[in-house]
Amino acid sequence: MKRREFIAALGGAVSLSFQARSQQGKLPTIGFLGASTASNWTNWTAAFVNRLRELGWTDGRNVAIEYRWAEGRTENFTAIANEFVRLKVDVILTVGNAANVAQQVTKTIPIVAAIATDPVGTGMVASLARPGGNLTGLSIQSADTAGKRIETFREFLPSLRRLAIIGNADYAAGHIAEAQAAARKLGLDVDVLPIRRPEDIAPAFATLNNAVQAVYVCPDPLVNANHARINTLALGARLPTVHPFRDYLESGGFMSYGANNIDLFRRAADYVDKILRGAKPADLPVEQPTKFDLIINLTTAKALGFAVPPALLARADEVIE
Repeated sequence: MKRREFIAALGGAVSLSFQARSQQGKLPTIGFLGASTASNWTNWTAAFVNRLRELGWTDGRNVAIEYRWAEGRTENFTAIANEFVRLKVDVILTVGNAANVAQQVTKTIPIVAAIATDPVGTGMVASLARPGGNLTGLSIQSADTAGKRIETFREFLPSLRRLAIIGNADYAAGHIAEAQAAARKLGLDVDVLPIRRPEDIAPAFATLNNAVQAVYVCPDPLVNANHARINTLALGARLPTVHPFRDYLESGGFMSYGANNIDLFRRAADYVDKILRGAKPADLPVEQPTKFDLIINLTTAKALGFAVPPALLARADEVIE
């Protein structure tokens, strides 16, 4: 069979498969495990859904998306993953630690991680080139950018001597350690503010040393769901915040540097598309971010009475005013 005829036959087989499932009353189903809240993921979810639509998938017409939100509480991951198993979804879309938990729950349902932190090191995949199991997606070495993030922030505040690092002690320990090492390499004193629940955030800020000049925020679902609270407390203490994601700036954060998550969620939709059309996650190489953004919130800088160096503003991919 010629290549063109083979591709046409394959496409017809896939189409017939979708038709058969529709006749049985069940659309191909995506289990969307949101580690944070719907409101905090608005931009990321929209990027994923819009890209799916470009690829020919419309929720309610030829695909069903089951949304579940863990509200930043990691203890909810297992229950949601188990629910997706009972629903017999065709693929699970999620991020980070939630992807790890989902893979512990099921070894058969394909899992796409829009953001996976060190999937090789955590054992989720055998290698980036050959995942080998039921998980694939985008690998983001968020901790690897810690040094670049702190170095860039120091350009804004050359007098920086003491930095507070806040993060989930259970799920962001690696990132906390990486940020500590990067800060100390630059000769900075470091105070770590470990949190495990939303209720820990305010007490953590209450312990801040008076000499602290800025707050470095480590990402995870708990922080994602509560970044507005962290920014509010930091603003109250007259401290600029350094974040990994642009989304964290909308509630008063000062600076972010990291992978463009909207781009990652769009690319995750491509993985889901391929899996719904018959590809196996074991055969889909894990990719890495290609877009990194430096964002400055000039409104927050002005509120804190800081002047941002023109050179830093010129390098920023976006300035929020």
